[in-house]
Amino acid sequence: MPRIRRRDFLKLAGAGTAVLAVPGLAGCAGKSSLLAGNGSATSGAHTTYFDSFGVTQGMLQRTLSKGLSRGGDFCDIFLQHSINHWTGMEDEQIDRAYSSIDLGAGIRVLKGDATGFAYTEELTEKALLSAADTAAAVADAEAAARPQALAAVQVKNRYHVAVPWSEVGVDRKLPILEHANQVARGHDPRIAKVTIFLGDETSHVLIANSEGLLVEDERPMATLWVTCVAIDGERVETAAKSYSARQGLPFLSQARVGELAGLSAGEAVRAFNAIAPPVGELPVVLAAGISGILLHEAIGHGMEADFNRKGISIYSDRIGTRIASRHVTILDDGTNAGLRGSLNVDDEGMPGQRTVLVENGILRSYLHDRISSRFYQVDPTGSGRRQSFRYPPVPRMRNTYMLSGPDDPREIIASVDRGIYAETFANGQVNIGAGDFTFYVTQGRLIEQGQLTSVIKDVNLIGNGPKVLESIDMVGSDMQMMAGGGSCGKDGQSVPVGFGLPTVRAGAITIGGRGA
Repeated sequence: MPRIRRRDFLKLAGAGTAVLAVPGLAGCAGKSSLLAGNGSATSGAHTTYFDSFGVTQGMLQRTLSKGLSRGGDFCDIFLQHSINHWTGMEDEQIDRAYSSIDLGAGIRVLKGDATGFAYTEELTEKALLSAADTAAAVADAEAAARPQALAAVQVKNRYHVAVPWSEVGVDRKLPILEHANQVARGHDPRIAKVTIFLGDETSHVLIANSEGLLVEDERPMATLWVTCVAIDGERVETAAKSYSARQGLPFLSQARVGELAGLSAGEAVRAFNAIAPPVGELPVVLAAGISGILLHEAIGHGMEADFNRKGISIYSDRIGTRIASRHVTILDDGTNAGLRGSLNVDDEGMPGQRTVLVENGILRSYLHDRISSRFYQVDPTGSGRRQSFRYPPVPRMRNTYMLSGPDDPREIIASVDRGIYAETFANGQVNIGAGDFTFYVTQGRLIEQGQLTSVIKDVNLIGNGPKVLESIDMVGSDMQMMAGGGSCGKDGQSVPVGFGLPTVRAGAITIGGRGA
């Protein structure tokens, strides 16, 4: 297959909708040969996806040598080629369809606790060696190590897609948008405006390091957003919902698209009957699924090892101690098939793993990348993640969720005399050190004498994550994963994540209204 020059790809990207209209054009660099295996390593030269860009294993080997040339302990290379498409509908018209292509390499050198990092958007040997030389400047000595010969590692594929999104034409996407629009507008005559947005991505990555690792991954992603605006007299209400997964076109079936559109329209219309929430400290029942955002933000970040290594997290000295009731078990998992936060390998080349953070209330592990695992003298947990080749990896969550417990969700609600049921979250702010949080709940319900009653909206939850975790005393049997498109920000980087929760009862959390 002939080499495809970067500038030719940039011309294709600049063509906008033309790339969408020609299925298969952007995917011509070929398939990776290192997926769907059993995790074994084989020596010798192998064909990789990036061979079509002229990146040979010899170039990788020489780049790693350059990275170690000033006395670095370790060097790795992260190659990435991403193809993104977006298609949108508003006011019953397709009003946008465009694409982008990203290509480059990030090179990292470690020397003790110090990190040198540089990236390049050119995959020539000259550019790779120059970036490696820049990253190598973190050390200042004679070369003490030589890179080992690269050996390809095959990994289990947890998100196999029969037809990559890069080969799905815009003609196959339009019916998805049209069906969502039809369902949303048909839900209620007060739905005045519907905006639908479909984004898809095919991202190819290759990780090579000075210890001889060579591994590839092909990462699909699809996200469908539906936003509805409802008008009733002078009142205007808006709701937005999304579904996202590392899956192909069949993920957006007619039934699933219709369900999403109905949920968005239903939430917008239901807001007309909503009342202001009570204020003060009240018991809170967190609904299954999307309420896992509180678990992710207020608790999960405190379990990322870099925050603990630096003494920032409240959990930095709590391994092996009880931090929750015996019914609470929390996992961070990269092995869930097709979920948004899943990974065949992390961005350091570690296989996807299932990490038990809290087991029956006892804190068992942090989320480790290479640097923190070396500091704590434990194995990495496959949690080294980065937004793109332009960033170094740091410990991040993948799919974070609490396992189901022994309680009937109906009994959890019935146990509350006066409180709130939090159903739909929008965003939140968290102080990682202390775990103090503020979360915005767009909609929920009052709980009065054990019954769900009035719809409430614009609710602020204010509290402390570790204390809320300690106060969870009932855990439902109905764990659900959030189906939407969650992204997590940290250190200026955003990565796709998933989270989930069963219905749980937490002790008193401070409740505030819109202005709280």
